[in-house]
Parts: sequence; C-alpha cells; structure tokens
Amino acid sequence: MENKDIILTGIRANGELTLGNYLGAIVPMVKLQNKYANSHQINMFVPDLHSFTTPINHNDLYLKIIDSLKFYVAAGIDLNLDNVYIYRQSFISAHSELTCILNNFTSYGELLRMTQFKEKSDQLKDNFISAGLFDYPVLMAADILLYGALWVPVGDDQRQHLELARNLSIRFNNKFNQRLFVVPNTWEKQQEFIGRNNGARIMSLKNPNNKMSKSLSDPNGTILLTDNPENAATKIINATTDSVGIINYNIENQPGITNLLDILALLIDEPLEKIIKNWQGKKSYIELKKAVADEVKIFLTNFQKKLLEIDETSLMRKLESSEYLMRDVATQRLYKIQQVVGLRP
Repeated sequence: MENKDIILTGIRANGELTLGNYLGAIVPMVKLQNKYANSHQINMFVPDLHSFTTPINHNDLYLKIIDSLKFYVAAGIDLNLDNVYIYRQSFISAHSELTCILNNFTSYGELLRMTQFKEKSDQLKDNFISAGLFDYPVLMAADILLYGALWVPVGDDQRQHLELARNLSIRFNNKFNQRLFVVPNTWEKQQEFIGRNNGARIMSLKNPNNKMSKSLSDPNGTILLTDNPENAATKIINATTDSVGIINYNIENQPGITNLLDILALLIDEPLEKIIKNWQGKKSYIELKKAVADEVKIFLTNFQKKLLEIDETSLMRKLESSEYLMRDVATQRLYKIQQVVGLRP
C-alpha cells in the first residue's frame, strides 16, 4: 500500500436502497473513484455495525450486506482497481475497540447535541432508543480515525459527526502530545473536494420536506432500486408538487418541483444550473414529471440489468482481500493508541 491521501466513504447496509441513496451517496462514490483512484487511496466500507442502531430484521442482515455491495458494483465501482478497498466494518474488530476507547474522551453533551440522534429517536415507534444510536457518532469517528482518512465526503446530515471526529482527533493528539490521529478536513473543504456546495439530498415524492427514506414507511414517496420501472415512473407522475403553477427552483416554497429538478439533473448527469435554465418559468408540471419519469424508467431498467450480471465470486474475492489488508492497518493503529492510553507496554 502506497502512502497516499485517504478518502473514506460508506453507506448503511440494512434495508432496501433507494433512488435517494443512489443519487446522494453511491453516484458520488463512483465519481470519487473515477477521479481519484490513481492519486488517492479510496476506502469504501460497509458500516454494518451501524445497521442495527435502529430496528432491523437481523435474519437477513448478512445477505443485505452482500446485496448492498452488488449495488455499488452495478453503479460502477471497479473491483479491479488496486487503490480501492472494499470491506465490512464488523470484520475488522479494531473499529469496535477504538470506539470503546474514544467513548472515554467524548462528552455526554457532545452526543446529546447531535440532531441525527434526535431525529432518528423521534421516528422510533416503540420509544426504545438504544445506546448504540446515541453512540453512533463515536463509532463513525473510529471508522475515520483508524485509517487516517483526510477526506470523508459526507452530506449535511452527517456534518456534526464529521466535526466530532475532528474534535476527538485534536483532543486526543493534544492530551498525549503526539500526532496520533490525522485530523480530517472540515466539512466545507470536503464539499469543495467533491465539487458541490451542499450535500445532495433527494426528498420524498409525497412529503418533499422529508428525505427519501425507506425508514419513513413512505412507499409512494420512495423509489427503491429494485422497484418495477413502470411503477417507479408512476410514483414520479403522482409526486406532490404545489399550486404555484410555474416551475421554479425554490426549496422553501416549491420543494416538490425542486426535488424533481434535482433528480433530473443527477440522473442525466447535467449541471443543475442548465436544468433550471431549461425548465424555469414553464407552467406544465406534468411535462416535467413525464421527463423525470422517463429518465427514472430508463435508469432502473439499465441498473437492474447490470445487477443481474454481477459476478459474486469476484466480489467476495475483492472483499476478503481488502479486509485482510485493512485489518492489518487498523490493528497497527489501534495498538499504538492502546500503548498511549496504557493498555499495552
């Protein structure tokens, strides 16, 4: 492994992946790979330990993890690139062990201020809020700090978690007067690095003020990557818009229309400014919906075809070889931390 700047990115493995996941997380991962695979080390990991911070079906979690990796490959992740590593978080025990250590350098107040914790807690129907959900940002910090990742391109919803990782690295380095952890770059620099000013967020088609998510129990507002293409197109046609009557890119007053413009720009890989210019001021909402529906149908048809063609043997070979290498890197860094805190000679 060469000494290159490290980019770290990942996506949860439980539940069905949505069009929002694809456009907001997977496409940026593929673009990062295509742009930086020769100049950087890219760690793409499945954070499976994060998967049950909220309720899931544990019986199919393992298979969901493998399925999620297939989605990455179908989207364009290249298993043959030497500088790209794909691994499962739970297969590298240093993630859990470093979290336990970092917990003792994290304050209760810091975790209590996390808006993601508040939002996800409010969504839990049985009011059982796990310590794992509360502690999730510390595990995320361990995911980052174990590998010395400088670049962690996350959306706005993960901004606080990135800041906690930065704070913990600085706090730890200062306390022990050593450069034990690489301090990840700021969220603003991350956005510049990946070429966008704000994290892409695809919203529900029925409730456009909410993020598109399977966990919202919002089937008509969510397009799954496994949806029948015709059914998905129908969801677009039935999407909630507004009574303004003129197409504008206006998140506050026209979130539904704005969401459709975002989806269209990302699906056809055109600058958002160009899409807005093409549609701004037009009065036919149905014309916009049909254009987006057609692109969604084309995309899902092609994507699902690629999904069926994936060679699982090659995928598992890449996964296991990456885990072997990453396990060694993570264990070495953990041992250094264990020495510093007095757990090893």
